[in-house]
Amino acid sequence: MHTKPGRLPSVISFIIVLLVGVLLGSVVQTQINLAALQGMGVEIPTSLRLKTTLQDLITFAPIYAALFSVGFALAQLAAIWLSRWLGGRFHSLLSAGSAVVALLVTLKTVDFFAPMPTLIAATRSIFGLVAMLVTAALAGWLFAVLLRCLRRSPPINSYASVAIVLGTTSFLAVPPVQAQQSHFYQVDTIAEDLEHPWSLAFLPDGRMLVTERPGRLRLLNAEGNTLVASISGVPDVYASGQSGLFDVLLSPQFEDDQRVYLSYACGSADANHTCLATGELVESSLENVEEIFRVQPAKQGGAHFGARLAWLPDNTLILTLGDGFDYREEAQNLHNHIGSIVRLNRDGSAPEDNPFVGRDDARPEIYSYGHRNVQGLVFDTENQRLIAHEHGPRGGDEINIIEAGANYGWPIATGGLDYTGARVTPFKEYPGTVTPVLEWTPSIAPSGMAIYTGELFSEWQGDLLVGALVDQQVRRISLSADGSSAEDVESLFGELEERIRDVRVGPEGAVYLLTDSPEGRVLRVTPQ
Repeated sequence: MHTKPGRLPSVISFIIVLLVGVLLGSVVQTQINLAALQGMGVEIPTSLRLKTTLQDLITFAPIYAALFSVGFALAQLAAIWLSRWLGGRFHSLLSAGSAVVALLVTLKTVDFFAPMPTLIAATRSIFGLVAMLVTAALAGWLFAVLLRCLRRSPPINSYASVAIVLGTTSFLAVPPVQAQQSHFYQVDTIAEDLEHPWSLAFLPDGRMLVTERPGRLRLLNAEGNTLVASISGVPDVYASGQSGLFDVLLSPQFEDDQRVYLSYACGSADANHTCLATGELVESSLENVEEIFRVQPAKQGGAHFGARLAWLPDNTLILTLGDGFDYREEAQNLHNHIGSIVRLNRDGSAPEDNPFVGRDDARPEIYSYGHRNVQGLVFDTENQRLIAHEHGPRGGDEINIIEAGANYGWPIATGGLDYTGARVTPFKEYPGTVTPVLEWTPSIAPSGMAIYTGELFSEWQGDLLVGALVDQQVRRISLSADGSSAEDVESLFGELEERIRDVRVGPEGAVYLLTDSPEGRVLRVTPQ
């Protein structure tokens, strides 16, 4: 006669199995991420592999446990019930299978609701997804084995209690940086009720062009009143998630040619690109609009398009790009434009002196590569240098001085972790890649950027003003003349408690801010 175990042994068995499933999942995802780096030729010694695996057990495993535990508990309850209904048969198969289904549903649900296309990077490929599901199957099978050893299926209530306890796991959020309160400026709203405004350009007569992410190009007068709510002739835009209409830039000879350049997402959810078009601004419409550049190849998802524009002194055009989030390894692949910065002639062709022109293994438009999502760009005319910043994941936001042909490291080298806490890479620096002059960890989510060259704020002269989405402020950055170092001097406008999408310096020296929301605003900052 067998002794019937109580609830405690059953609960202990469940916790053991849960820990096994979480540990296996963490180890597997680490090895898949490291394998992706090795596929790019990165050498990872065994000692570093072990260190990275252990680090992920500390930072990734707790988050994965929260995702894994609830579905796994409910799946095992279902497996127990089905096994009893079938007369106690197939319990091991049901436990393993239900664990696989539960994890798959969890991953797909999280990916559907999360801002990023794929939360756990290891599951971007079919192989990685299957490998993670196998770890769930092993945990489910082990649970059935332990229950057989206990000779009795414990009451469902005991497992329900475990599911409730484990499902309520919470984590401490990183406290936001407190904005410094300044009293030497005033902020005035000059336009409001704009839908996710993204960029602003000043016309020679003081009027302003403002892009709205859903695909509208708005014309405002100098006081901020809307003259044209939606200029006609704007190209068709793919607007979903982070995609939409992005930057607007005037031709250097605008007074003669009336030409405007627009960056935007084009295509569909299954096949989209960052695109560049140009047209002539005639009263309330764009005329003779033509697409002059399209990122190749197409990608899926609505994230990481880059899309900032700037002119170089030789009248060539810089367009920043993103890695598409799920395609991060392609940022090291010169065969495509993903995760690069491109330099173009005014007609979208590649200048003959671009660094990779003439190479069969590279796209001729590429100017630099190894970028994640470059959304801040400015040319410093005083020091003759191109400055860009890019988003890291959880930390690793960077400011870089962009040099022709340089590799900026993503995803081989970064100071940030993935959103799940997993290591993107073991390396913060790597031979052959450029180290940023400034890095933010935790992330501030940098957005638009300007160099202050006006006269209204003399103490800001020559400094960078970097908008921040997550931090909801503007960071003033002092960059050394030789570009070797930078200092985050102060935080500005935090009292607004608004996501700052773009920062511009107006012709009169005022600072203009765009707030990123469904009811976005154009703000003008002047001395108080």
